[in-house]
Amino acid sequence: MPTEIPNKLGNAHFFLIALCLFFSCSEPSTFTVTNNCPYPIWPGTLSGAGSPPLPTTGFRLESGQSVRIPSTPGWSGRLWARTGCTFDESGAGTCQTGDCGGRLECDGNGANPPASLFEITLGAGNEKDYYDVSLVDGYNLPIVAVPQGVYGTCNATGCTSDINMGCPKELQVVGGEQGDQGGVVACKSACEAFRLDQYCCSGEFANPTTCQPSFYSTIFKRACPRAYSYAFDDGTSTFTCKAYNYAIVFCPNTNGVNKSDSALPPPSFQDPTRSDLSPPSFQDPTRSDLPPPSFQDPTRRTLPPPSFQDPTSGRVVKMISASNAILPFRFVTLLFIFSLLFLNRPV
Repeated sequence: MPTEIPNKLGNAHFFLIALCLFFSCSEPSTFTVTNNCPYPIWPGTLSGAGSPPLPTTGFRLESGQSVRIPSTPGWSGRLWARTGCTFDESGAGTCQTGDCGGRLECDGNGANPPASLFEITLGAGNEKDYYDVSLVDGYNLPIVAVPQGVYGTCNATGCTSDINMGCPKELQVVGGEQGDQGGVVACKSACEAFRLDQYCCSGEFANPTTCQPSFYSTIFKRACPRAYSYAFDDGTSTFTCKAYNYAIVFCPNTNGVNKSDSALPPPSFQDPTRSDLSPPSFQDPTRSDLPPPSFQDPTRRTLPPPSFQDPTSGRVVKMISASNAILPFRFVTLLFIFSLLFLNRPV
């Protein structure tokens, strides 16, 4: 004869099911930022309009260290690394690349170009995330972004090549105090270097038909096929996923990046001493050697200006704060299974 489960246990059973459904739809993603460079970096974050600031907007990260930063459902924004920074005890200072208002905490200021950017818009609930690595504002460091704990098939993206080594002279940002002997620390975009509409995809070139890849954007694209090289480079550069964590690694090796990216030969650059800055000869953007992207969202390009709250914490985030702590989905799932086994035992 079947065992009758008391009504109060049935209510508990229903509550656990509701709990599981709730948490499976609302657990926010996290960003795990790792510094594989042989020197310290200073990551910065910027939230898009309507998104709250992350628990930190700027911090120092030593070589070999990782930091886990929680987000909120639906968050959008960007993350980058600053190099060659010096800050005083009050948090004021400067950086050679990626500077954001001369402060340790960026506090609503974006990266001063050139800087390699990770951009993402997290889906709310079960909606997918949209993410990319962009060189539209130039390049300062190699970077990869790898989705982890995913639903479905997701692709790593990024730029593992050292573009600074082959940056054309007219795009170079040279560090140090000894002129050219200081070394190239970043590579400008053509838009930043020349301020021309055909490079910036502005004015009469503010649409995908008239703004085509240029000689300079092709250098970036050849070196890093999955990264944005100019404003309308959506077809091979924007990806979608639903992940619980995004591993963002600066100065990565090729682990975790698809072979189609990591096995690419070094880019062949033209003579870096060239000084002719005539209008570019545009190339056909169609490339048959690139893997098809998981998706494209032609309506999304640059993130809107940030709408920022005043952050109150300057500490490096190494753990989830109490306000962001949510039970992991796997734990809740195990709790649900256990409840089924326990509540249906014969009594």
